[in-house]
Amino acid sequence: MNRRFLIASGGTGGHFYPGLALGKELRRQGLAVLFIVRKNDPAAQVLETHKLRYREIDFMGLPRSINPLRHLRFVGKFFKSLRETRRIIKEFRPDAAIGTGGYISFPLVFMAHFCGIKTAVHDSNARLGLANKICGHFADLFMLGLPINKRLKNAVLTSTPIRREFADMPDKAAVLEGLGLDPAKRTALIFGGSQGAKGLNGACAEIVAKLSKRSANWQFIHITGERWFGVIRESYAGLHNVAVLPYSHEIYALMRVADLAVCRSGASTLAELMYCRLPAILVPFPHAAADHQYYNAKILADAGCARVIREDKNLKDNLWRVFTRLTGRNRELFAMRGAYKRLRIPNPMTAAKAIVKRLRNL
Repeated sequence: MNRRFLIASGGTGGHFYPGLALGKELRRQGLAVLFIVRKNDPAAQVLETHKLRYREIDFMGLPRSINPLRHLRFVGKFFKSLRETRRIIKEFRPDAAIGTGGYISFPLVFMAHFCGIKTAVHDSNARLGLANKICGHFADLFMLGLPINKRLKNAVLTSTPIRREFADMPDKAAVLEGLGLDPAKRTALIFGGSQGAKGLNGACAEIVAKLSKRSANWQFIHITGERWFGVIRESYAGLHNVAVLPYSHEIYALMRVADLAVCRSGASTLAELMYCRLPAILVPFPHAAADHQYYNAKILADAGCARVIREDKNLKDNLWRVFTRLTGRNRELFAMRGAYKRLRIPNPMTAAKAIVKRLRNL
């Protein structure tokens, strides 16, 4: 009998991409998969690209404001989402339901539990989100991407699944020459997530411009995000050791050829850094819920794989100090790469397969 799995996924990339990797692995093993996503979520386009089936539900996150109309709207959508999810469950008849974080997980895990269906939750971060904290009370299996500082029932550390493309070793010379860069030089990769990051972009642009005049041994790939591409590209005018991109669909190739990363510390990014064993300067997103990106970053920093810098008024000075230190000391970068061996976290590349095995055992 062909087993069926429902996955609630979407919202941020940190919640969606682990679900996508899991869904692709389930399909690869010949199992039926259906995704539940929020209405008008851009994740739906990605699922269509990968030919994965999905259904939309009309739901929204818990309002952070005290506006009573927003709360009334939330209550209406909450009960509507439960009805829609129950209908999907009755039609699809899954053997298990999985939530990969974010508020979209709650209607599925809650309704599946009360329909007698086995449920599982995956949280990628070192601090659990509100939805997953609640879902944990209804979950038969709670899977963790990173170690957390509290005990949970039925919890197991699985790591966070990443795309299979990271397993392919690219032709370093071809990748760098394709960007107009020199394969013989060391390369720093700067990125702030799919939407970019204004503060991080601006600070890095100034530092790279200064560093380029001091060191001929380093070159830079700066992924700005579409919104900031024009401004940042203009700030690099006249520099020939910087490749500026608005976005990259081949981040896996860039991370494999880089010697140092400067980036945010979302859980999926950390899983990719872990797999590539890439030394990093991590600048946590300052407005992340429960400051979870800082606690994510701290796990790599405590192991010696990364340095952490807060995004505050001293960002530029602190980034300059750490950047110049690391780009001037090859031995320190070598030690950071080797420090990944200290992490007692399962391999992100095999995480999807390990998770599927646990789901089948449910």
